[in-house]
Amino acid sequence: MLLALALPMAASPARAESAYAPTPVDGSNGATTAIAHWQIQSSAKAQQGGAEISSPGFPTQGWYPVSGRATVMAGLLENGIYKDVFHSDNLRAVEEPDASGNLFVIPWWYRTEFTLAKGAPGLRTLLRTNGMIASADVWVNGHLVADHAAVAGAYPVHEFDVTRWVHAGTNILALRVHPGDPRKSLSMGWVDWNPTPPDNNMGPWRGVDIVQTGPVELRFPQVTPALSLPDLAHAALTVNVEARNLDTVAHETTITGEVAGVPLRQTIRLAPGQTQNVSFSPKTDPGLDLDHPKVWWPVGMGAHPLYALRMAATVDGKTSDRTAAAFGVRSVDSRLTAQGYRQFLVNGKPILIRGAGWAPDMFLRDDPARMEAEFSYIRNLGLNTIRSEGKLEDTRFYELADRDGIMILAGWECCDKWESAAKTGGEPWNAADEKVAEDSMASEARLLRNHPSVIGFLIGSDNAPPPALAKSYTDTLRAADWPLPVISAASDQATAETGPSGMKMAGPYDWIPPAYWYADKLGGAFGFDSEVSAGADIPRLEDLQRMLSPQEQEALWKYPELRQYHASAAWSPFAVLTPFDQALARRYGAPTSLADYVAKAQLDNYDNVRAQFEAFNAHMDAAKPSTGVIYWMLNNAWPSLHWHLYDYYMNPAGAYFGAKKANEPLHIQYAYDTGAIVLVNHSSADGHGLQAGIRVRNLDGSLRYERREQGIDLAGNHTKTLLTLPAIAGLSRTYFVELTLADADGKPVSRNVYWLSTLPDQLDWPHSNWYLTPLTQYADLTALQSLPAATSEVQATVRHDGAEDVATVTLSVPAAAKAVALFQHVSIRRSADGPLALPILWSDNDVTLWPGESLTLTARYAAQETEAPVIEVRGWNVPARSIPAAAEPPAGAAQGTNH
Repeated sequence: MLLALALPMAASPARAESAYAPTPVDGSNGATTAIAHWQIQSSAKAQQGGAEISSPGFPTQGWYPVSGRATVMAGLLENGIYKDVFHSDNLRAVEEPDASGNLFVIPWWYRTEFTLAKGAPGLRTLLRTNGMIASADVWVNGHLVADHAAVAGAYPVHEFDVTRWVHAGTNILALRVHPGDPRKSLSMGWVDWNPTPPDNNMGPWRGVDIVQTGPVELRFPQVTPALSLPDLAHAALTVNVEARNLDTVAHETTITGEVAGVPLRQTIRLAPGQTQNVSFSPKTDPGLDLDHPKVWWPVGMGAHPLYALRMAATVDGKTSDRTAAAFGVRSVDSRLTAQGYRQFLVNGKPILIRGAGWAPDMFLRDDPARMEAEFSYIRNLGLNTIRSEGKLEDTRFYELADRDGIMILAGWECCDKWESAAKTGGEPWNAADEKVAEDSMASEARLLRNHPSVIGFLIGSDNAPPPALAKSYTDTLRAADWPLPVISAASDQATAETGPSGMKMAGPYDWIPPAYWYADKLGGAFGFDSEVSAGADIPRLEDLQRMLSPQEQEALWKYPELRQYHASAAWSPFAVLTPFDQALARRYGAPTSLADYVAKAQLDNYDNVRAQFEAFNAHMDAAKPSTGVIYWMLNNAWPSLHWHLYDYYMNPAGAYFGAKKANEPLHIQYAYDTGAIVLVNHSSADGHGLQAGIRVRNLDGSLRYERREQGIDLAGNHTKTLLTLPAIAGLSRTYFVELTLADADGKPVSRNVYWLSTLPDQLDWPHSNWYLTPLTQYADLTALQSLPAATSEVQATVRHDGAEDVATVTLSVPAAAKAVALFQHVSIRRSADGPLALPILWSDNDVTLWPGESLTLTARYAAQETEAPVIEVRGWNVPARSIPAAAEPPAGAAQGTNH
């Protein structure tokens, strides 16, 4: 499903009438209600104490109504206080102090009302904070519940019994949120990803809940499956739940439940205030040894079924509390290869991790529709993994990953307080920091451990934690019955508890040529590379015009030495795009305009991103194997010129379609190092009777080499080298390789076109640094500028399919045409002058056709009931065209091919 959403996130005023309305709280046992709205104000203006602010009748005129998970900055954007902060350098105006000083170096108040229904006798009300940046004093109805020493850190979950301070009817909750600095508190830092949010993300970013329960509360349900390997015929389930007596008297409680159709029942006695783990296993309940379980597989390898656990606690014959969890039956393990590389195995099968790094919204704004759309892009890209380096998400994120079969490699972040204890000269930790870190680890373990999508946790990023902290993390995970691999760092480091990481973080992060990825050194395609890419990913022209001022747009193509605010932090080497711009000019020709710069950038981004994933594909069965690659990054926290497979506006461009091409389930590819033609099968099913076509063409389209192969078998989850291109005489300086792959029935499954040069890129390996390897010679692709204008015919229809529209676009180049139609990009507008249809899922795009060839593409996007959409086609040497899409009959319509 692809949901509609407005892009980018709007900075519109919140609706006061809903924001001021108290949050109604269900009076039933086992109910959890999220605080829906707050009112916020700076402590410079609201100078009263917590007792007064959390009392009825306190005047809140002039306070800002905000949503339930808004940080301070997000709340101010909701109220329209700042305009267009993502355009040009407008954010600087927020960063600069006003006459009263910096808005965000003093506490802010969050105040809300919630109404409690009259509950049954013995009903208790708990307040749950789900993470606070950086810390908060908590007040309820004039009473201090906890101070900021007890409610600190982005990730710890804390519960407080506030029964004695609340009553039926309207209650007041107030938080005095203290500012944080990610260099000094365990919150969130953004390093060189984007500018630092002016408020450092201060606020209850994961929300606050009101929980109601009887005298015995159930917490932290967990199901741990032990799957038999390799037959997958049995799964022994172990169920654990924590029962906590909140009362001042002892209680006998019966814990009941059901999991995978198996009923559970156990009676225990709890002393006043006692907490006890209640466990069920095949030894106590033989039905928990499942025969022929439904097994969860990563995307492309099988289905992603989920099971449900439901549990209840009764006291004196009445329900005291309820809890539930979803889980999947699967096995995850990891090992070190003979060369010391980390390799993950799912259900006993080794798997090549093909992923990218996740970034939430810069202001941590909660947008379920956007997150849903981003997961649709991840599936469409053919990726199987997301790496979260800090900025860990909430339950919804992991539920989407479970549903879609996307593996999650979670972990702490680098370069701020989280890692300062591992670095000489870093901010020293004290006992309070150690407690927050331990609480963070425990809370994340409980959040993640049931999700089959989660395959491990990195307790360090650029650096492994020091010995004492490493032991604290691993002890905490062990106490939480963490069943998954624990990895010391995303770099090549070790801890005593976890052993070697088996990962490398060798760069690059800046421009290198496609051939780089096939090297046997540094960031080449061997081992597990935890974060790596060729740096700059240039959005399409319409997005550059949205994010950059006219002066910044001109500088982008004219002045490669100038710093770009939307490239990286000012201190970072990535704030200038010089290596990328130099390569673009040398390989494709100096840009003559912004549009020319963008066109060349799209070619380069496509080629380079495709090569990165394809190189790791090619080496998955090699003697020096590739075991995983995390493209840096998947997305951006704000509009950026760096590190994304799709931009902030979710407008797919060259990098997106290069990655999508490389990650096809069945794929044919060219190796830049040897000229080999390699077949890749990312699915678990064997391919039989495949048919491959190889053509090498000169710039003028003339054939210099052609070969067809038939009857090819390709095992699932493996590669096969089909042949190596011979030396070909008479090639033009710039030439093309066109590859096709079809199934046994002749149905196309992969088509791949390369533009290459007889003058190779030559890397200067001895002068490499941590983020790039320079070149002594660039490939010469400048002759592409001399291609004559190409003729391309376009036919397009659109049909409704539930909540979506499906466009079918056929591109054809007449046989009598004089030139290749290079790199044709198709976009859809909702009307002639309307916005682009975004987000959108294409079967393919950025395609190249020779005279006599045609290709049909399909696209899915949120349906509209107004004007007919307009199809726009433009290419490297293809004049722009716009045609209205004809309505397709609703029944019996032909489906577009998906290749």
